[in-house]
Amino acid sequence: MNTYIKSFLLVFFSFLTITLYAQSDSTTTFDVAGNCGMCKQRIEKAAKLPGVEHAEWNLQTHKVTVKYNSKKVKLAQIQQAIANAGHDNSGYRAPDEVYEKLHECCFYDRPNFGNKEDHVHDDHDDHTGNNHQNEQNKETHDDHADHDHEHIITGVVVNENQKADLSPIANVNVKWLEGPQSSTTTNENGVFKIKHDKGNKNLVFSFAGMQADTIEVKNLHEVLVVHAQNNVLSEVVVSRRKKSNYINALSANRAEILTAQELFKAACCDLSESFETTVSVDVVSNDAVTGSKQIQLLGLSGIYTQLTVENLPGPRGFATPLGLNSIAGTWIESIEISKGIGSVVNGYENMAGQINVELKKPHNSERLYFNTYVNNMGRTDVNLNLAQKINEKWSVGLLLHDNFMYNKNMNFSNNGFRDIPVGNLFSGINRWHYENGKGTIAQFGVKYLKDNRTGGKVDFNKSLDKGDTKVYGLGFDNERIEGFAKIGYVFPKNRLRSIGFLVSASNYIQDSYFGIRNYNSEQTNGYANLIFQDIIGSVAHKYKVGASLTYDKYNENIESNVFDRSESVTGVFVEYTYSPNEKMDVVLGLREDYNSLYGWFTTPRLVARYNPFTGNTIRFSTGRGQRTANIFAENLSMLASSRAINYAELQNQNNAYGLKPEVSWNTGITLDQNFQLFGRESGLSVELFHNNFQNQVVIDWENPRTVSIYNLEGKSYSNSVQAEFRFMPAPHFEARMAYRLLDVQTDYKSGKLQKPLTAKHRGFINLAYNLHSGWSFDYTFNTVGSKRIPSTLGNPDQYQLAANSDAYITMNAQISKSFGVNKNFTIYVGGENLSNTYQKDPILAAEQPFGQHFDTNLLWGPLTGRMFYSGIRYHIK
Repeated sequence: MNTYIKSFLLVFFSFLTITLYAQSDSTTTFDVAGNCGMCKQRIEKAAKLPGVEHAEWNLQTHKVTVKYNSKKVKLAQIQQAIANAGHDNSGYRAPDEVYEKLHECCFYDRPNFGNKEDHVHDDHDDHTGNNHQNEQNKETHDDHADHDHEHIITGVVVNENQKADLSPIANVNVKWLEGPQSSTTTNENGVFKIKHDKGNKNLVFSFAGMQADTIEVKNLHEVLVVHAQNNVLSEVVVSRRKKSNYINALSANRAEILTAQELFKAACCDLSESFETTVSVDVVSNDAVTGSKQIQLLGLSGIYTQLTVENLPGPRGFATPLGLNSIAGTWIESIEISKGIGSVVNGYENMAGQINVELKKPHNSERLYFNTYVNNMGRTDVNLNLAQKINEKWSVGLLLHDNFMYNKNMNFSNNGFRDIPVGNLFSGINRWHYENGKGTIAQFGVKYLKDNRTGGKVDFNKSLDKGDTKVYGLGFDNERIEGFAKIGYVFPKNRLRSIGFLVSASNYIQDSYFGIRNYNSEQTNGYANLIFQDIIGSVAHKYKVGASLTYDKYNENIESNVFDRSESVTGVFVEYTYSPNEKMDVVLGLREDYNSLYGWFTTPRLVARYNPFTGNTIRFSTGRGQRTANIFAENLSMLASSRAINYAELQNQNNAYGLKPEVSWNTGITLDQNFQLFGRESGLSVELFHNNFQNQVVIDWENPRTVSIYNLEGKSYSNSVQAEFRFMPAPHFEARMAYRLLDVQTDYKSGKLQKPLTAKHRGFINLAYNLHSGWSFDYTFNTVGSKRIPSTLGNPDQYQLAANSDAYITMNAQISKSFGVNKNFTIYVGGENLSNTYQKDPILAAEQPFGQHFDTNLLWGPLTGRMFYSGIRYHIK
């Protein structure tokens, strides 16, 4: 560990000694949001500060190229000036009050268009210097695309004088040359909306004192801008498209963003189902009876991935096994997946990566959003989101989710056990948003979860059979309540300086039973994080400093064994970011924490991004992570078997079971290359990550009669290699293909073995075809390689399994259709596991659930077969 720290400090001070020999003349390009020619004029005018020789904004790429004298003006000043004019950019977010006063045509999509300076007041702040950028990519125009259907065309008519100033023209007549004679006029802002009926091809514009012109209708699903110059009307078409799944090009960490549009490609009823269209994250069932799932990143269990909700702790500790089911998919605005080591600002627990979930905010989401879902397995989901802007400062939102599972006889393998427990899960969030326009933003609210489910044999009756050995059953009665708040302040005279405070508190109670084995637990958690950020001289040198506190009180009762402990971790951190230009970022972080059970520990981390040439991004990351294992809650499935838990190696005292904390070092390198293929944007990504563990808590399943838990004595590591190819074979048609290779090995007491129930190989294809008429078609194909099955050689012959599982494939598909002028009503139908692949024998010794060979933990494939679903979505903006 000392070697790692010394190496880190050497790199740290090496970067600090990089001198400031910047050339006077600099040329840079960065993203700026906008829609039309008026935006172009406004952006270029704002950028031309003293010292700026040239500024040009491109309508198609949404990038501005600026040539300036760095001794007279700084890049941050240029970006700030553009933001003050109303346009979000890769440096700053425009003030809301300025954005809202822009011309009607200039209202660009901004919920995720980021603020690289990562002000704590921004709703998408992740405190890593890397915001969720809603990248607006180059659009390829295709004159032959099929647009001949009914829809609403939106446009604006502006006048351009000799100085190139633009001003809207009201009362311009707009009508179709042929077909139905629909007509309209522009409003006071020069904006018009006209219905496009099938067969219409040409629009006629006329205005007193100007020569009329006829414009052919081509790709008009975005904004049609009609310029009047020299008393002649002519057209300019501005078209832009957002990806539903993209890599944040400007973040130092490689962050994959899944937008709400991406989540619509599947039913996505809860967070555990939100990763079906990405290869980065695996979601697997923990066992064959509890219905609990876990995420896997880099081939490692979900406990090594830091799960946060708006950069506050997500379900953790005792809430981990069933926590993915508690966050409804319809609540989610976006998901950011960052593999490898993350920022020290977010804590010390990140080992394999971080998944941050951004929920819908009351001040910028739909006033009403309703979703209902039902499938042929007896599951029904109902979701209702409500948001109301009370006044200019206050907004309030309510997010509700109710899940019903009532098919008691669902049993694909015909082994007499319910594949999924039945019951009800209800969760809700009430949140408030405050912004005074003077630099202060606050968010706060409460969350509530109630989960009551019963599983086991199909004929199990809780009121009659619980605690008896006649019929095997299991059940959960979980309740969680949480309060949270985020407060930020940006200094008005120096918007690069800000301070933020994040705080949350929660209580989680679980009462559960597995046959005649009981497990009851309670966790009380408190969290606080104070962050201050500023620059050193110029925007090229940024820093963050702060302090955090995490407190957990754990009470567990498992098979009459009591394990109680209180654990607090207090720490301080500093993070320095060196950004000499738009091509390079280096982030160096260091934090020092004191754990009340284990004492002091140091967490160094380094992340770097470099763009050697256009379209190419190379990233490197390395650092340390540490966590305390909650061995029973995180491996709850061990109770759903007859395996004896080896308590002899555990200590029943006021610490974490007598085990050492887990430590890992993660190193990764990624390469992203964008290019044109078939005249359309395409990309290739390659990533390599290595995790090396110390003191890992090993869950040893290699004896079929027992499960042993102990600290690692030897080596444990994971290697992950992934390649992904993205392209557009035709207009509106997106394709992604990927392959991943995992090598995860651990030294058990019986020798070095590949991690059980983890596929070494995985292939992935996702196809999406979207029409502006409201039709969407999505298809996902997965091929999963063979997995090693824990040894069953100690069992009688009839209860012995093969050493490795079969490889298998799954296919999911969905078709959706949106209706209405605003496309606010959607019907969707789909199917999952269309190949009908499922494990035929998911439970060992199912006929003797109270016998010594009963085991539900050897699940290597899908638990259920082919499933069909349907649903509706409706929203009011």
